[in-house]
Amino acid sequence: MAQNHSFDIVSEIDLQEADNAINQAIKEINQRYDLKDSKTEMELNKKEKYISLNTKDDYSRKAGIDILQTKFIRRGISIKALKFDEPEAAANGRLKQKINLHSGISKENAKLITRMIKDSKLKINAQIQDEQIRVQAPKIDDLQTVITMVKEADLEFPTQFVNMK
Repeated sequence: MAQNHSFDIVSEIDLQEADNAINQAIKEINQRYDLKDSKTEMELNKKEKYISLNTKDDYSRKAGIDILQTKFIRRGISIKALKFDEPEAAANGRLKQKINLHSGISKENAKLITRMIKDSKLKINAQIQDEQIRVQAPKIDDLQTVITMVKEADLEFPTQFVNMK
């Protein structure tokens, strides 16, 4: 019987890298002339997977997010992983905002990817397993085709390809 090759499609975020990006962003914010008086705070809640942002005003909020996104990109973290709640008023006229870190592939998104794979007419088996998708095929070239297809699909969430066998 032919050897099946496989890999998993996941949507994960490296929380240590996210923490490093946040620390770098805060450092840059504190050094910038136009932002250093904003007393901007960014904290990562690793357990709940979100970043809390607290700052002086909307200008500082937007600039802080811009800097954070740049640091994420430099550290190889997709900014598609960031899901922003609406900014809210905080104490002393400040602004706060919760930025959720997207992790895992939802049922709807998993169905979207498996449908895309089925529609490709390749001899591939795709199974949803919790918050990831296991993709199997007899030909490694077909798996490469799936990876390219998923990368080019411009999904609203980041994807990684792991456990290649």
